[in-house]
Amino acid sequence: MHGQGPGRGRGRGRRFISAMPPFMRFDPLGQDIHGIEPVMLSVGELEAMRLVDLEDLSQEEAANRMGISRRTLWSDLHQARKKVTMALVEGRPIKISDMERVIRGGK
Repeated sequence: MHGQGPGRGRGRGRRFISAMPPFMRFDPLGQDIHGIEPVMLSVGELEAMRLVDLEDLSQEEAANRMGISRRTLWSDLHQARKKVTMALVEGRPIKISDMERVIRGGK
C-alpha cells in the first residue's frame, strides 16, 4: 500500500531543516477566508521546495542535506508543489505545520 494517510506506510521520518520559517500562515489578500479550509504544508515539504526551487540544489543534493532518500524528497517536493498550486488557484490560505519531527540546522 502506498500513501501517507492514517494506517498506511511507515509514517513520516525525521528531516533536517535549516531553520523554522518566519511565518507559519499565508492568507490571500483581500479575501474573506472565514470558513475556508487552509492548505496544510509541512515544514519538511517547505524545506524540500526551498532547497530545490530557491537554492537550485539537485534532488539528490537536497535529499542528502535533509537526511532523507531521494524518493522521499521527490514525494515531499511533489506534494508541496501540488498544495501551493491548489492554494493559489483556489484562493485558500496556506498553514505551515510544525508537527513532524525535524532537526534544525541542516546536515
